[in-house]
Amino acid sequence: MSSLSARLGLVQICLAGVLWGTGGLVLQIVRAITPMSVLTVSAYRMLIAAVVLLAVLAAFGRLRDLRLDLRTVVVGVATGLYQALYFASVVAVGVTVSTVVSLGIAPAILLAGEAIASRQRPTGRQLVVLATALTGLVLASAYAGSGAGGDRPVTGVLLAIASGSAYALTTAVGRPLVQQRSPLLVTAGATCVGALALTPLALLGGGPLVSSSATVWAWLVYLGVATMALAYGLLYAGLRTTRSSAATVASLMEPVAASVAAAAVLGERLAAPAVAGVVLILVAVAGLA
Repeated sequence: MSSLSARLGLVQICLAGVLWGTGGLVLQIVRAITPMSVLTVSAYRMLIAAVVLLAVLAAFGRLRDLRLDLRTVVVGVATGLYQALYFASVVAVGVTVSTVVSLGIAPAILLAGEAIASRQRPTGRQLVVLATALTGLVLASAYAGSGAGGDRPVTGVLLAIASGSAYALTTAVGRPLVQQRSPLLVTAGATCVGALALTPLALLGGGPLVSSSATVWAWLVYLGVATMALAYGLLYAGLRTTRSSAATVASLMEPVAASVAAAAVLGERLAAPAVAGVVLILVAVAGLA
């Protein structure tokens, strides 16, 4: 693997994180117009992405190449569960703790898994990058946006751990898949499975299932196309040349982008610790190159 292709993979995953980081802002806009549950919005996001990806495969004459084998099903279900568990954790314990635990535990799990698989201890550089990234994540999450917590802290933390574990599983199982088939096929297959998994949960989420607002539908299309189809396509493309643990660190560009977007669009003020956290995450990502 050349250093150029490895860096390109990191750039692709960072771009995916940036796109994911816009999702929270769009979710707020949608829910301000129509009080859909977060599960309903998530289901629409995956359903729209699935339709778009299937249309792209059909346009390129590759629809027949789509395979829903066991690993693809695992990645798809884990992707849907990651979203559902994270949103449930936010309700139970608040945004800050949910973000820190779910996004923070994934690279730690994968780094430990890689060390066990290779029978080698993580290098000093890997540990420094991970520690820098997690410190930045804590600062950026705790001092940017809402720090309000829910009334079920133990349940919320357990849900966040489960969410982060599902994200780690998605990355670990998805990486060998994209070594064997195109990222487009992996993204399409996993998204279709995830949409099927999330739809029943959306029906139980409460709130309206449809909206009469064209603005809401436009933003839902954005969520499906940009933050799901394109972002996960970039993630799986990047995983071809990037270690799973490094990929989860690079995807911490998500809270960075979310903080910047909230400051730019909603006028939320970034406290000095949050700015320091953003800088630390950027330093950690640069240290992966």
